[in-house]
Amino acid sequence: METHFLFHLLHQKVRHLSKELNKVLEQHQLYNSQWTILYTLSQKGPMSQTQIWQYLDVEAPTVTRTLARMEKSGWVQRVPGKDKRERIVVLTDRAQQELPDIQQTIQQYEASYVASLSESEQQQLYHLLNKLGDKKER
Repeated sequence: METHFLFHLLHQKVRHLSKELNKVLEQHQLYNSQWTILYTLSQKGPMSQTQIWQYLDVEAPTVTRTLARMEKSGWVQRVPGKDKRERIVVLTDRAQQELPDIQQTIQQYEASYVASLSESEQQQLYHLLNKLGDKKER
């Protein structure tokens, strides 16, 4: 198989997933990019803005703009870090309270998205996606 077919399909699936997830998240007044940050903070705890953009592999200005919107909407708070320039991002009480409902919405959507895959196929997909991009000798 030529790889361009594979990567075109993967790109299209990711775009579709992101677009549909934005529709699902409308009920929580969130976008996929904001959910990604909320999820990351809920799993890893408070992080600096730098740690967030490095972890998510997203450009710093993009994360900064998203965090500004999230702070204005009451999802996160940026507090001073170790030095003047560092900002630590923490979830607000609102985010902590609403997170279980948002996670339930996401889980329902994800379950419907992979419904055509068996448990074994889901595990295989997970394994293959983790292998994708590895530069190990085969």
